[in-house]
Amino acid sequence: MSDESSPEADGGTATDADGGRNTDADYTAAVVGGSGFTGGELLRLLYGHPEFEVVQATSRSKERKTVGHVHPNLREMDLRFTSPEELESVDVLFAATPHGVSMEHVDQFRDAADTVVDLSADFRLESEEQYDEWYDGHVCPEYLEEAEYALPEINRENLPGADLIASGGCNATATILGLKPLFDAGILAGDEQVVVDVKVGSSEGGAGGGDASSHPERSGIVRPYAPTGHRHEAEIEQFLGLSVSFTVHAVDMIRGASATCHVFPEEPVSKGDLWGAYRDSYADEPFMRTVAGGGGVYRYPEPKAVAGTNYGEVGFEIDPGNRRLVVFSAIDNMMKGSAGQAVHAANVALGIEETAGLEFAGLHPVGAP
Repeated sequence: MSDESSPEADGGTATDADGGRNTDADYTAAVVGGSGFTGGELLRLLYGHPEFEVVQATSRSKERKTVGHVHPNLREMDLRFTSPEELESVDVLFAATPHGVSMEHVDQFRDAADTVVDLSADFRLESEEQYDEWYDGHVCPEYLEEAEYALPEINRENLPGADLIASGGCNATATILGLKPLFDAGILAGDEQVVVDVKVGSSEGGAGGGDASSHPERSGIVRPYAPTGHRHEAEIEQFLGLSVSFTVHAVDMIRGASATCHVFPEEPVSKGDLWGAYRDSYADEPFMRTVAGGGGVYRYPEPKAVAGTNYGEVGFEIDPGNRRLVVFSAIDNMMKGSAGQAVHAANVALGIEETAGLEFAGLHPVGAP
């Protein structure tokens, strides 16, 4: 008979005394909400990070279970989920909780950690008025001006030393990364018509995604689930100064967000102008790749090509007859759109090499992301 308290009893594995932890790390870390999909990605990244030692993962529903019981790719972690009411003192706390939880507990999080990185929507926007319009209000708006948006490609200069960091929404991240070079180069001013169509994988709904995310209902679909009024429009407007016509479809993939942006600039734009714009914006960015109509099978950005990585791919094509630019961008929604972005921002905030723990280049060939 096995001991029910042993790691093997609930899906874990026996490990050495340190459980493979990086006990030489400079920073301790905790993950609140570690049993969800994004929490699992955070634990995976931090477990392999040269500068972090994961000392706590919390979950109400999986308390006392091993991490490997929930995340089978992490069976080597000698760590059990604990109650979020019993936070340990750490250097960095990552909160992978549903919207509304972090704002209720931010003081508790900040008492426990020098740096808090929140992956929900609770601190992404700048004002209480935005939360009244796009969400259901905010219970601690005094923190909104203090929080820094996590996406380094648009907010790197404000991240060093930040102690409250808000990871961006995945659909907003994909869209912003695709359109930003057009603003940097003056191709767009903010008053043009831009239509954005985003396709997203089922993991965006989280581990508790409900009936719509169950395999029989999700398989084979291209389902508009937010035809208008998606909350991530607020982030796009906040950081680009642009009001977009935005639609999101749920499609039959697990990981990924793919944004196709139809842009109608006032003046004609050449391929050379676009290559120059994207190179100028992203030449020094370690996780950005421009893929625009080259040879081979993968001629434009695809989520499959970045699955499991912190890379973002951007690309474009010109439709001169309609005076239209078509801009493409692809990310892994749980990585560049969530956990990877959070760890990237924490690296920058703490002065760690920004690519640390994020070097995985992906796999090819690979199945559905």
